[in-house]
Amino acid sequence: MNDAKEEIKSRLSVEDVVGQYVELKRAGRNLKGRSPWGVDKTPSFMVSPEKGIWHDFSANKGGDIFTFVMEVEGISFKEALEKLAAQAGVDLSRYRGGDPAVSKRKTRAREALSLATKYYQACLVRSKPVCEYVFYQRNLNRKTVQEFKIGYSPADGKALTAALSKRGFTEQELDAAGLLNRFKGDMFRNRMMVPFIDTTGNIIGFTARIIGKGEPKYLNTPETILFNKSKFIFGLFQAKESIRRNGYVVIVEGNMDVISSHQAGVKEAVATSGTAMTEQHLKTLSNLTSDIRLAYDGDAAGIKATERAIMMAGDLGIDLTVISDYHGAKDPDELIQKDPKLWQQAVEHRVPAVDWLLDKYQENLNLNTAPGKRKYSDVALKLLGYVKDEVERASYEQKIAAKLGVKVDVLREKGDRLEQKLIETTHKKYLKKPKTEVKSTKLEKLENSLLAIKIYGGVTKTQIPLDIPEDDAKLAELELIYNEEHASIEDYDPDQEAKELLTRYEAEQKQQEIISLQAYLASLSEDDPSYESTLLKIATLQKSVK
Repeated sequence: MNDAKEEIKSRLSVEDVVGQYVELKRAGRNLKGRSPWGVDKTPSFMVSPEKGIWHDFSANKGGDIFTFVMEVEGISFKEALEKLAAQAGVDLSRYRGGDPAVSKRKTRAREALSLATKYYQACLVRSKPVCEYVFYQRNLNRKTVQEFKIGYSPADGKALTAALSKRGFTEQELDAAGLLNRFKGDMFRNRMMVPFIDTTGNIIGFTARIIGKGEPKYLNTPETILFNKSKFIFGLFQAKESIRRNGYVVIVEGNMDVISSHQAGVKEAVATSGTAMTEQHLKTLSNLTSDIRLAYDGDAAGIKATERAIMMAGDLGIDLTVISDYHGAKDPDELIQKDPKLWQQAVEHRVPAVDWLLDKYQENLNLNTAPGKRKYSDVALKLLGYVKDEVERASYEQKIAAKLGVKVDVLREKGDRLEQKLIETTHKKYLKKPKTEVKSTKLEKLENSLLAIKIYGGVTKTQIPLDIPEDDAKLAELELIYNEEHASIEDYDPDQEAKELLTRYEAEQKQQEIISLQAYLASLSEDDPSYESTLLKIATLQKSVK
């Protein structure tokens, strides 16, 4: 795909791509703006049109147009490539080595779904009873209906099939798009239609609500060559700009909750459509923000979903909270119908997910009895197994011990026994274990500065033990860092700067090694042969960084 990348780069300038998200102003040979991640107080986002690269000094991110779109949209390289190819008018099929037949089937499926959406929208406008349902019973306004491309599928079981057949689509093509039922008629009939729109703006399926009586109440597109429910997040296309700008996302249970929330001004709302939350969902959202707020029901299903979310969030560094004050309403949609301002307030007044769950456990158990205390300690300690921060976990241990009327040491002893038992269960991959090497933001920033000095700062006596990258985009980014952070400083001494940076870099490396060893130590029992030696390594490193 390198040829495709270069072709796209030749057609799209970095300032035009970045300029869609950031207001840029001329600053000498470069352009400057505010960070799209909202972390700078003064403009610290630089673009070099000459070199085709960008760097955000406040967020310590940088690269070319592809890395920018991946970061700002929270999407994969493949999705960024397709998005930019569409903007540049580049046909990727010319560069792909895959099966041309599969590529053609996907293209035809997208075309069929796009036309189906327009057809459903036209059917909505023509039906007065359906308009009354959408605009008055569901209380959706015209702007929301247009934003989510809401339409109506006629009760006639062949209406869409006939319309698309006239446009040259075969039965096989419509089936591949998920538009046909097992009898080869229309999949959706007499339903309010809401398209599934992926992060690049393509329609990949539908969620459909029955109008009037009938089952199922909601019907979703089945898995197709375009639609994968374990990856898809409903409303993310409409929400991603607000999520990126405001720094948080709200996960609700239903698609109508998402639509109502957007209309009520909380445009950060999304839903995992028709499936439980997966690790892929969380990873996608964590690319946009670490502040994830769950708006789940307080029933057994909501408790289970929150437990699962905490379990998956433990290793992703996500700040998970729960929105729970619905003022008597059963879900966000009902609360919004009551008063949109109450929903806006609820989103701001959330509680840490662990606190919310501990309170729910307490509601369902009698802590005045020994069996109740035993069950509460079991579920509470299991939950704490997913709390990675030692200080946070210690705080919860004290809180739980106080509720149970026992000493913290007693609770911890039980926790150690339960943890050992849990290691042998199917949740093993979520428990404490040696972490894969992940470079900290601080370490990466120091490394970039050292490399910038090594490459562009001239001869220094200080030996910088870092390999020079071969990637042209990375080299250009490092030059931008050097010019902005070092070359502009009066009486700049590259050797002194390199010495100071190297000292901080080596100290940060040791801190990261300590964190990694502590995680490894937590997975060992005290009689493990590696336990003592690991403990000694940690102590030695800690002494050396003081």
